[in-house]
Amino acid sequence: MRDETAGKAGTAVTLQPARLPIDPGKTLILLFGLAVFLAIYFSPPWPVAVDPSGKQFVLSHEGKAAIGLFLMAGIWWVFEVIPIGVTALAIGVFQAMFFIRPAKDAFHDFMDPAVMFIFGSIVIGLAFTRSGLTKRIAYRMLAVVGERTDRILLGALVITAALAHLMAHTAVAATMFPILLAIYSLYGEGDKISNFGKALFIGMAYAAGAGSIVTFLGAARAPAAAAMYEGFTGHHITFFQLTQYMFLIGWGMVFLIWLYLKTFLKPEKAVIPGLRDTVRRLSEAMGPMTLQEKLVVAIVAALVLIMSTKSFIPLLAPIDRSAVILTTTLLFFILGVLTVKDLEEIPWNIVLLFSGAMSIGFCLWHTGAAEWMAVNWLGLLREAHWWVFVMGVAAFILIMTNFIMNVAAIAIVLPVALVIARYLGVAPEVIVYAALVTAGMPFLLLIGAAPNAIAYDSKQFTTGEFFRHGIPMSILLLVVLGLAMVSLWPLLGMPILTDAATGLPTE
Repeated sequence: MRDETAGKAGTAVTLQPARLPIDPGKTLILLFGLAVFLAIYFSPPWPVAVDPSGKQFVLSHEGKAAIGLFLMAGIWWVFEVIPIGVTALAIGVFQAMFFIRPAKDAFHDFMDPAVMFIFGSIVIGLAFTRSGLTKRIAYRMLAVVGERTDRILLGALVITAALAHLMAHTAVAATMFPILLAIYSLYGEGDKISNFGKALFIGMAYAAGAGSIVTFLGAARAPAAAAMYEGFTGHHITFFQLTQYMFLIGWGMVFLIWLYLKTFLKPEKAVIPGLRDTVRRLSEAMGPMTLQEKLVVAIVAALVLIMSTKSFIPLLAPIDRSAVILTTTLLFFILGVLTVKDLEEIPWNIVLLFSGAMSIGFCLWHTGAAEWMAVNWLGLLREAHWWVFVMGVAAFILIMTNFIMNVAAIAIVLPVALVIARYLGVAPEVIVYAALVTAGMPFLLLIGAAPNAIAYDSKQFTTGEFFRHGIPMSILLLVVLGLAMVSLWPLLGMPILTDAATGLPTE
């Protein structure tokens, strides 16, 4: 092939050889993650884990491989060496290619009802945008909080947390996301990345988690933990008991998140001049609510009502929440709020991300790897002081819930933790509530919670930035929990210690 050809004006044009767009740094990290997986996959059998009752947990070859895959995916996700959705696909591929689980099982999890719930939540956010409700709500909020960017940030966090008391935090994040996009459009930076944009969307993800721990309606993890607690103790956790112990922690974290973000991601502008006048003018230009807006409000209100009463009305209890939320998707298309073209706007990268998260979670669970890790970790704490033990349980769940479903993390850890707690004289209540606190706020990885991944679609931050800010926030969360166990919860009447012999609360 000739290196030079004649241009139109007779000048020589040099043809550069085509090069693959390979980033050496990302390639090195990708290979490192793969090396970690292969090293664990081909390593000799690992030691047996033994719980306090003497029960042995043998880690199978498939379980060991699942841990290797778990670590490889985590490395790839944190450094974003390939698109996060593609890493999720790799999780299914590796399970099938290395015989960790059959392909039918590995890829079946990609369409788990929880993934469909996330899809339905995203569609609700899309309906808000298409109908015009997004801008209307954003303008109303800005008219209240004013022109200072720190107050706009606080307002966004407060609304997000408050909504997460009433509906699933995934649906809250999907609803708030387009509203925050509308707010950010008035910041004057266009699509440019800014500290204010990072704070707004990372804060939304964090606040959704903090608000969701306060009631049973925020996520499925609280009902699951309450059921385990009842099975273990015979006692029932009421709706108001959960709120009593979680309210101050959840809202305390909302304001600490705000303080952290406005300090370490300080907005470039302290004030958006003329924002009030701009908002008033735009709001007036929208006119009265349209029929489409009213339809979206009615459909979402019905959804919230049904989801809120499912635990109280026996007739509704058997209906899966994914089916309920997907009913709204059907109605949006049937009533013409959305069209088939709107499906192209769905962030499939985010949907795939959670499909892979479900697959690796079930992989760890079904191969026994997660239980083996929990027994080994908690076994190290069986002789520890009660406070250290409870914090160890909470920290382990905090780590696990950043990689797998928080319901799965609780289901794996709580049974073992409650057995060990009986030997140490620790009340089961403090174990359950501490687990719910950390399971609700995975601040490190996008796969830790759907709001994290939804916020990432703003393109205002990288996975590495999210992880970096998540480290101090996770430490702060553990500090708040540690203080609550020795001060707040005892004042509110929660039993902390029991007589180890009888299992009854001590005076």
